[in-house]
This record gives sequence, C-alpha cells and structure tokens, in this order.
Amino acid sequence: MMLVKTWTKRFCMTVLFLAALGTTFQCISGVKAETMKNWWLDYSNSYQEHQQQYEKHATKTISLVFKQLNKASTLSTQISSQPVIAETPKLEDAINWNQYEKHTVVATGYTAGYESTGKSPEHPGYGITYSGVKVKRDLYSTIAADLSVYPIGTILFIPGYGYGVVADKGSAIQGNDLDLYYETVEDVFNEWGKKELDVFLVQMGNGTLTEDELHKLNNNETMQVFRQQYLSTKEE
Repeated sequence: MMLVKTWTKRFCMTVLFLAALGTTFQCISGVKAETMKNWWLDYSNSYQEHQQQYEKHATKTISLVFKQLNKASTLSTQISSQPVIAETPKLEDAINWNQYEKHTVVATGYTAGYESTGKSPEHPGYGITYSGVKVKRDLYSTIAADLSVYPIGTILFIPGYGYGVVADKGSAIQGNDLDLYYETVEDVFNEWGKKELDVFLVQMGNGTLTEDELHKLNNNETMQVFRQQYLSTKEE
C-alpha cells in the first residue's frame, strides 16, 4: 500500500513539474501552448507529406530502372550469336597487281574442240597442249601464246579470267595475242569472247611445264580460298 502511494506521489510531482516548465517557457518565449500544438501538427503533416512524396518518387525511380533493364534485356536478345563471316575479296582486289609488269594483249577464248583446234575427241592429241600437259580451266588455267614473247611456263594474271599459264601455241597467235582456255563453246561466248586488256606478268617461263608443276600451282594452300570461289562459280 505504501508503495502505491509513493509512485502516485512521484507521478503527480512529475506532472506538476512539466506543467510548471511549460508555463515558464510560455512566459519567457511568449509562445502559447496552442501555438506549440499547431507547430507540432504542422511539422507532423509536413513530415508525412514529404514521406509520401519520397515513397512515390522512389517507386517511380525503381519502375524506371526495371523498364531500362527490361529494354536492355530485350535488345541483348536481338543480337545474333552467329559469328560474322567476312566475305573473301575477289582475286583482282586481294593483290596489288601494280607490282607486276603490265602488258596490253588481245585475248580470245578457245576450247579443245574441233572449232578451235581442228581435233575431235577421238584424236590422240585431243586436249593435249604443246607443253604436254592437258588443258585445264582452274585457278591456274592453261593458255596459248606466242612462245617468242611468252615462253612455256610463263604465268600471267588476266583480270576477269584468273591466272593463265602458257602451255600451248598456235600458228595464228602472234605478238601479244593470247588464247584463253574454256571447257565449252558456251563458256567462251558467255564468259569471255574476245577482249583487249592489260594483263600482269607474274613470272616468265623457262620453256617447260609439267602436270606436277601445274598441280602444285592449283593446290597451293595460300590460294585455296580463291580457287574455291572459282570452283563454286563453275559448279553453278
């Protein structure tokens, strides 16, 4: 019982002390209790308003971040995972041909057939060149020339045709005339015909050419990308 009275007494004294303190503050500052109450209410309302605006702004910011992340994710899925394969340039564009001596020639397409050589497929010399190698249309093709100008084995680069290796001759071929080998008459008319153009002297021949030498030229590893381009075109 005594303990309850003691705590009641202490509580009343605390309340009186706070009341006296409030009265003293009002007397000194001139601020009334009602004014303090209004300040406190204004502060509470202002704090709540700022808190709501902050939460609203934070929500918008988070939403914007998620939108940007989603957009970035969408863009990333549109990027192809397939490797980019560079297109192999044409042989004419892959090498600086100006480093070689340039010659102006008149080049005519020809075949191994009767219309060009007077030989039929039954002839023992059909398709065999003066050098002894068989006619060939490849990356390095057999061509005919005036052997006093371009000896057997001479390598020329002929724009639009490729490499030509002198393997044959002809009685009608004089000076800077060339005959370029094609497999069919249709190929001659469709792909070449007769042209005057500049060719490039890659290597002067020594008067001989073998099947093995021609095979090595056409199977040079560094040139296979260009050979495949030609063979693909040929198959089409």
